[in-house]
Amino acid sequence: MAAKDSVTLSEQPETPFHDLDHYLAIPRVSGLALSPDGGRLVTTVATLNAKGTEYCAALWEVDPNGSRQARRITRSAKGEAGAVFAANGDLYFTSARPDPESPEADPVNALWMLPSGGGEARVAFSRAGGISSVLAAADADTLAVAAPVLAGSTDEDNDEERRKARKDNKVAAILHSGYPVRYWDADLGPAQPRLFAVEPGEPLESGKPTTVDAAPPLKLRNLTPDAGNRLRDAQTVISPDGRTIYSSFTKPLANADSRSVLVAIDVATGTRTVLLDTDGMHYYPGPVSPDNRSLVVVSESDTTPFAAPQIKLHLLDVAVPAGGGALTPLAHDWDRWARPAAWLPDGSALLVTADEDGAAPVFRIPVAGGPGQASQVSRLTADDAAYTDVVVAPDGHSAYALRSSYEFPAEPVRIDLASGGVVRLPAPAERPQFKGTLERVETTAADGARVPAYLALPEGASAANPAPLLLWIHGGPLGSWNAWTWRWNPWLLVARGYAVLLPDPALSTGYGQDHIQRGWGEWGKAPYTDLMAVTDAVVQRPDIDQERTAAMGGSFGGYMANWVAGHTDRFKAIITHASLWALDQFGPTTDAAQYWLKEMTAEMAMENSPHLHVDNIRTPMLVIHGDKDYRVPIGEGLRLWYELLAKSQLAADANGETDHRFLYFPDENHWILQPQHAKVWYGVVEHFLARHLLDKDLPVPDELGL
Repeated sequence: MAAKDSVTLSEQPETPFHDLDHYLAIPRVSGLALSPDGGRLVTTVATLNAKGTEYCAALWEVDPNGSRQARRITRSAKGEAGAVFAANGDLYFTSARPDPESPEADPVNALWMLPSGGGEARVAFSRAGGISSVLAAADADTLAVAAPVLAGSTDEDNDEERRKARKDNKVAAILHSGYPVRYWDADLGPAQPRLFAVEPGEPLESGKPTTVDAAPPLKLRNLTPDAGNRLRDAQTVISPDGRTIYSSFTKPLANADSRSVLVAIDVATGTRTVLLDTDGMHYYPGPVSPDNRSLVVVSESDTTPFAAPQIKLHLLDVAVPAGGGALTPLAHDWDRWARPAAWLPDGSALLVTADEDGAAPVFRIPVAGGPGQASQVSRLTADDAAYTDVVVAPDGHSAYALRSSYEFPAEPVRIDLASGGVVRLPAPAERPQFKGTLERVETTAADGARVPAYLALPEGASAANPAPLLLWIHGGPLGSWNAWTWRWNPWLLVARGYAVLLPDPALSTGYGQDHIQRGWGEWGKAPYTDLMAVTDAVVQRPDIDQERTAAMGGSFGGYMANWVAGHTDRFKAIITHASLWALDQFGPTTDAAQYWLKEMTAEMAMENSPHLHVDNIRTPMLVIHGDKDYRVPIGEGLRLWYELLAKSQLAADANGETDHRFLYFPDENHWILQPQHAKVWYGVVEHFLARHLLDKDLPVPDELGL
């Protein structure tokens, strides 16, 4: 007799999207690292554990030439992350798996090393507070790590003692003297991030027998002992020669505000120099040029109630002592928000990615002989895909990246830097097959602006069999529907017979600054009317059933779903996840109030807050919220739920009955990350949609115990 969780061949679903268990089991690829000689390409693959309760990540090696199948190179129950090649070809990563040489020690996220010549991975360094991430110089034997330290610790031994005391005495209290105190789903403190140089420790005792592969001990040297919390969420790079670390550095300001300044940290001495610090501007480091002389800098202007941020690229001359080099604009008249990826080996050009009309291609910006201009920015990849994790081969002929789109999840590819041709490399997992089609659609808004979207259609949708339509509204709001997503995957609903519309309304990236500015500070105007305009256009299609439509969104998309609910009754159902409801309440209680309140003035909140229109809501709503969501605190969901039941036109009746529903996750955050909860999420969404759009009573997931 087959095991309970096995599936026979005859029981296989049509596609993985026809069965949630099969969908959740699809391997997930992320991250990319290339060895210094260009011969090894390593990625991370997350797979579902046997119980179906969490994902475990392992490192896989992909053949850069595309000749050999990918192979797994690490294996542990705890998983691995953050792969980085050192200049000598050794591969470093972090993992909380037990150290086989110290099985009695409590597992922590330690620094592990896989030798370039082969063999098993071993612990390179472990400490009580764990290791967060690794930096390795491209051309020098220099390694650095980021790791958390209790603020008052005098050294590593003292840090370990104080951690143990807190744990043994079950003390969780944190005393704060600054802002913020929370971030996404994490309570900040009492530990603070520090940067350490990894150096040789005391030599092994002489006279004791050792093997030829015995590794000398390592030690950490704290490069930022006085950093406080200023390295929280820092973006950090190391120069190829290993002499300098460049990092964003949070500078506290009056009234609980802050900005990111750019600092250089001398690895030999720990001396920290502020390179860029300008009122109203944030700076973040990009890659350092191969000759160590130029640093790519990303600047982001402060927002105001009336102006969206401006994100620009620069080159900073870091060859000048004491940070006195010139800051040179790079392609400033290019109307896109670029993400710097990698230099070409000869330093002649920079590769970047940027959202671009429903894609995120790789672009080349020349830098030799002067600052690159927009007229010189050239698109390298021509397909409608999104590229991330771009690395360049040492010969400068090829680049490697992860590529995804709404037709396939992230996969490793090789890019010909001369032609832009892209070759898919043998991947750790095959592309999951789906049934349906993906189209690019658009309409024109009342002000003449273009409103683009993707439309995913189920197989068989036609005039004789029109599909019900789901309007999906993306979060951000500064983002775009242009890459594969596991959390909001349209093909799961397409497999149930729905069409899914994925628009990029005002505030979306990839269409220029004006498209963002159209909705700035006026969330309920152009973003809303854009969504309604593209919906109006799509429901005119004969293969769409305009009588059966629903709207769904998460985060800012949830805000917009709430706004839609209070301003139209055209939809049969509305699903709102992790959503903003009362803006005057959200602004000061989110984990990053200093950002949101720059745009969200009292006047803006009053003009754009969905809660002021609750008495207009006559559409059944499914509210979804996680208790550990610090970006959109649970108070938003709780207030929305109460006011729907107390004030909407579908308020609870005399028996306490209502068509609204509230799906609550006590231990999830802004996203539903645990696979068993993702299954419940999709199951409840399918139940709610079927009830209101299809007049079907699908059962809710058994795991809810109802």
